[in-house]
Amino acid sequence: MDLLRTRRYSKINQYLISVLLIVFTAVLCFFSVDIIGYRAVALILLLVVSIKAILFDIFPVMLSAILSALIWNFFFIPPTYTLHIGTAEDGLMFLMYFVIASINAVLTYKIREVERKERDEAEKEKAIQLYSTLLNSLSHELRTPISTIIGSIDTIRDSQTKLSDHNRNELYSQIEIAGFRLNRQVENLLSMSRLEAGFIRPKIDWCDLNEIVFSAIKDIENDEQDHKIVFAPNENLPLVKIDSGLTEQILFNLIHNAVQHTPKHSTISVELGNSETHCIISVIDNGNGFPKTDIDFVFDKFYRLNNTATGGTGLGLSIVKGFTEAMNGNVLLDNLEEGGARFLVKIPCEKLVLSEER
Repeated sequence: MDLLRTRRYSKINQYLISVLLIVFTAVLCFFSVDIIGYRAVALILLLVVSIKAILFDIFPVMLSAILSALIWNFFFIPPTYTLHIGTAEDGLMFLMYFVIASINAVLTYKIREVERKERDEAEKEKAIQLYSTLLNSLSHELRTPISTIIGSIDTIRDSQTKLSDHNRNELYSQIEIAGFRLNRQVENLLSMSRLEAGFIRPKIDWCDLNEIVFSAIKDIENDEQDHKIVFAPNENLPLVKIDSGLTEQILFNLIHNAVQHTPKHSTISVELGNSETHCIISVIDNGNGFPKTDIDFVFDKFYRLNNTATGGTGLGLSIVKGFTEAMNGNVLLDNLEEGGARFLVKIPCEKLVLSEER
């Protein structure tokens, strides 16, 4: 919990809370002064002022320091119920209390201000680093398909009478693939923005998991790159109540991630299952797996494995995690003993059970 959030309270609330805390503490001390002594009351009030210096702005804290000094003088320093101080020793203690309380309030406030500035600077540096990583990734991910589109259009425009139908269709195909690639990057950026803004609200409805998998595989056909995607429909699965759009995007990103980061001719398998409370989706590949040091970070935003030759913005798996958690599910990654990796997605769902007619 961020204690500094209390500084977002209005000035009136800060002043009111400061006064009430001092009064409440003084009342408690008043009924126990015979046990703890009036000098111990000063330490207790000083502690309360110090705590408020952590929580509130400087002026409400200074008010607390002055008010606590006056209350201690009036109600606790002999003779009580007067601002008169009976002995020089008590007078010196009162002066020291007032000075220490004021200095403590100011110093504690200043320390918290320095810590806040350091934290803000660290957050700015992290944000700059993240967006620098994003821009570096996008400079490749967007430039390549844009160059493909521009180059193909220029070739078609300048060689209308020279191109064969086959070559022209090939150029059209390249433009289409580049367009899909651009659209995927834009969708990922929009999805991440929605996740960070908290705008993801699952639209729960009955759906067939097998159909969702087929749809995700069809959307990724242009990116297969000589990979083999295997899916055997599970005919025993009942209809489940989940967000089909988010689930399809989760599957697409997992399969696309496997296509990007496994060698050519690798096999990517999609398996479906269910438990009493969850539907279970597994995406398994027979590639090289993940380094053990990277497994804990692969779902972080903009994170990319070292020494990866393929492109990518590092958003796909973080979107998988965000969409899964938006449906109150979880996603796990582990390496298989026989080689390769497995992503396991578990999403809580309601299942449609049809009663058998007799």
